[in-house]
Amino acid sequence: MRERLILGPLMILLVLAGLAADDHLARTPLPAWSGLSGNWPAGVLVFIILVIIASLAARELTAILADKGIPASKRINTFGAILALTLCWAAPDTLSALDTLAAVSLGAITVLFLAMAFHARHKTVQGVVAAAGGALLSFVYLGLLLGFLLLIRREHSAWVLLWVVMVTKACDIGAYFAGKALGRHKLIPWLSPGKTWEGLVGGVLLSIVVAWGGLWLLSAASGGRPPVWWAAILPGVALALVGQAGDLFESILKRDAGIKDSGRSIPGFGGVLDVIDSPLLAAPVAFLWLRFFAAGGG
Repeated sequence: MRERLILGPLMILLVLAGLAADDHLARTPLPAWSGLSGNWPAGVLVFIILVIIASLAARELTAILADKGIPASKRINTFGAILALTLCWAAPDTLSALDTLAAVSLGAITVLFLAMAFHARHKTVQGVVAAAGGALLSFVYLGLLLGFLLLIRREHSAWVLLWVVMVTKACDIGAYFAGKALGRHKLIPWLSPGKTWEGLVGGVLLSIVVAWGGLWLLSAASGGRPPVWWAAILPGVALALVGQAGDLFESILKRDAGIKDSGRSIPGFGGVLDVIDSPLLAAPVAFLWLRFFAAGGG
């Protein structure tokens, strides 16, 4: 608990600092020596940060696969995650939907056949298919899902991205403390024995509160009208529940490998995957909500 209380606020401050720097850079002109006009691209620092996070998470995912006897490669898995992130970051706005789909598909095909060739280099087929599957898992799970955070940043301010992350993680925080204080009824005991229905309710309620507070601050900063309280219910509940599903998805990976945490790099929290598991799955839902619901005036 002490480690969580110390490192939790510290990680929040680091996220705030990174997004503030990214927001400032997006309003800073490109250097004259670059020969380009305009400001730095929005999200350039977010991309760098997510590349680092994806690289660390890929190492943990490789270790999880190794615990299952799958001869996965850290280099191939890291390459797959970074390639998917780069496709999300570098795809020009002028590309058609069909061209973008083709680019992502070619990326997945590249990772698949590169992984198969790499693991068959010793003239053996033992474990090649499983290892290639692990590389594709890294491409999708760590690359494409994290890439939706980049897509959100490409279309919205850094503070909207912060709002998405904070609403999602608020459910983790609320569920932890509500579960500790009030938890009686197990949610899914065979998969995650520590989770309770009382904790889930507490987490959803905190996500709604954070969603409303964030919307109020965003509206005030843009000079818009304050949001009505019920406007936070839909995104708060949706991101909370999908985030918890992301946590359970990672639990499947860990339980299948017979481990409790994805790593030990973050004391009190486990590994990098244990911290980002809920935003991973919530990111595409947040992107769709911002694209179709919020853009329509909802």
